[in-house]
Amino acid sequence: MTGRQSTPPPRRAGPLAGVRVVELAGIGPAPFAGMLLGDLGADVVRVDRPGTTALGVEPARDVTNRNKRSVLVDLKSADGPGTVRDLAARADILIEGYRPGVAERLGVGPRQCRAVNPALVYGRMTGWGQDGPLAPRAGHDIGYIATAGALGMIGAPDGPPAIPANLLGDYAGGSLYLVVGVLAALLTARVTGAGQVVDAAIVDGTAHLTAIVQGMLASGSWQDGRGRNLLDGGCPYYAVYETRDGGWMAVGALEPQFYAEFVRLLGLDADDLPDRADPRGWPDLRDRFTARFKAADREAWTAVFEGTDACVAPVLSLREAARHPHLRHRRTFTEEHGIVQPGTAPRFSATPGTLRRPPALPGAHQHEVARDWRIPALTGAPPPATQDPVSGTQDPVSGTQDPVSGTQDPVSGTPAPEAPTEDGR
Repeated sequence: MTGRQSTPPPRRAGPLAGVRVVELAGIGPAPFAGMLLGDLGADVVRVDRPGTTALGVEPARDVTNRNKRSVLVDLKSADGPGTVRDLAARADILIEGYRPGVAERLGVGPRQCRAVNPALVYGRMTGWGQDGPLAPRAGHDIGYIATAGALGMIGAPDGPPAIPANLLGDYAGGSLYLVVGVLAALLTARVTGAGQVVDAAIVDGTAHLTAIVQGMLASGSWQDGRGRNLLDGGCPYYAVYETRDGGWMAVGALEPQFYAEFVRLLGLDADDLPDRADPRGWPDLRDRFTARFKAADREAWTAVFEGTDACVAPVLSLREAARHPHLRHRRTFTEEHGIVQPGTAPRFSATPGTLRRPPALPGAHQHEVARDWRIPALTGAPPPATQDPVSGTQDPVSGTQDPVSGTQDPVSGTPAPEAPTEDGR
């Protein structure tokens, strides 16, 4: 690979140590994908744009920018695209979340970047995909999962669809498929020497997640409507129940042996209940379960079911989840760099991922990346002798905060004029 200089793996690096990733700054699923690659040990350089404003989260607390370094590059300047291509020439993976055609117009599209590095894996994260009638249109997670059929599956049968934050589309159907795609393509590139373009669309990934439901629908065991089925809250022993104090308990007692334990601990006699396998008896079962859970507070029911095989758990808030004993034991959540945040996942026995760096402030690593990646165009002057507290290397601006982020309007999803944005992913 022309100009490729491998990054020496740092101590206790993850399984992707030595892999270099360029992330063109945006919002949503592409930054999360970059974070995941960084958590796994990749050297992720985020290319931020000067002069833009943050979208709701100050950069120092944007957890999706942890384990990254940041440089500022003006892609509309005369030398900006060339600087990004210099980065691409030394990278294994590049990821971007612009609308189709934007990267090409800026001079950093797949052909332009792969011309200087044929082995480059070029990951494209959008909502609608790179082609099709909706490809050039703006959008957000809620519209993508609605179109893919997933949003219509969630919620009560007599109420509106329930919005699962932006976890289902942006991150499950988007980020995770982008990461799987670029890593699979990287394996191929390591064997063949040829990179490729990975088109990760949220509508595709979200639709792919519905595979088991599509199979059940085809077999006649799933009704094409929400709140009527085994796994969507329609079944009374796979549902949530309110407690006396306004809390909630989640019940997932699907298998017969777990259901028997659930009923026993709930204080009911299984012989007096309707046949659980007959949906005609489900309304009666739900009423009886509802009445029992209403008889005590969430804490009391938690004490009853904790440590059993009844498959019942309290519904926790984010702050409560971080304090749960099991999650504390596994360090599922951790406090690093002054922020309570999820730890790395998944776990590796020999090459564990680590939280090496706090969220990258825009432009905080200009000289460091210029030195490590051998790209003098990133800086025109030698850096002053200041110490980066995370890496121990000299970093001229790591203590300053420049609120740079994407430029997509958070309400309308429309781009700021003349700006390369991630709108309509």
